[in-house]
Amino acid sequence: MNSCPSSVKRIERASSNSYLRLCRRSGDSLNVGEHDVSSERIKSLPTKERPRERLLAEGPERLTDADLLAIILRIGSGTFREGVPGTNAYEAALSILKNFRGLRGLDRARIHDLLKVPGLGPAKVAQIKAAFELGKRVCAGKLKAPAFESSLSIANHFRPRFTGKREEIVIAVFLNGQNQRLGEKDITEGTPTQATVYVRRILEEALHESAAAIVLVHNHPSGNPEPSAGDDETTRDLMSACRIMGLILLDHVIVGETEHYSYSDSGRLQELTNE
Repeated sequence: MNSCPSSVKRIERASSNSYLRLCRRSGDSLNVGEHDVSSERIKSLPTKERPRERLLAEGPERLTDADLLAIILRIGSGTFREGVPGTNAYEAALSILKNFRGLRGLDRARIHDLLKVPGLGPAKVAQIKAAFELGKRVCAGKLKAPAFESSLSIANHFRPRFTGKREEIVIAVFLNGQNQRLGEKDITEGTPTQATVYVRRILEEALHESAAAIVLVHNHPSGNPEPSAGDDETTRDLMSACRIMGLILLDHVIVGETEHYSYSDSGRLQELTNE
């Protein structure tokens, strides 16, 4: 390919419509046989029509498959080779989806098949595969999330994570209105003798998860799950904060070596509410 001049070069299309093909200066990195056209063409669109700006303004749910794929294709500094149908990331995305018969086909496509597509180099293929894998892991996490039917099931689930720990680990479990698990967060690792719970952080995470209820879980490295005065204070403070925020503290489970303590099962949660 002949070297590109440093100035902007105008090329007339057969249809008499013109567009600007920007060629990088010789000091810039440009793959041989490639033009960095995609980003410039999309930038020429009205802001409200650009996929990335639309996603930020309206949310990803409002975008088409091609819009979302176009955003992925624009990540990084990669470019599209001459000969790719279309002259911007959106048009390239449409062509790719058509070639692989939609998202399902694109997901199932082998890496070496994707590399055969003009304009898809290793970096772009890796980005596409990584995006699909992240989606799969989110779905897998939802499917694997156990339904906690009792304080015993909670203790049995978290005990392996606490085994061998010399410090207290505090975990907040977030649930929806049907008590289905939305997620969990390791709030803090404390000292060998005391768990320091940041109520504010727990509430921030709960709001982020759009949770309706919380279960607090932590371990006692001594192996004895009986609650301390500090545990009572933490439970009382969190319960009070949850009430203000319209959340419910369903339980606080302390996990020992072989046994556990449940504030709900023992009635201690209700006692603290009445104090």
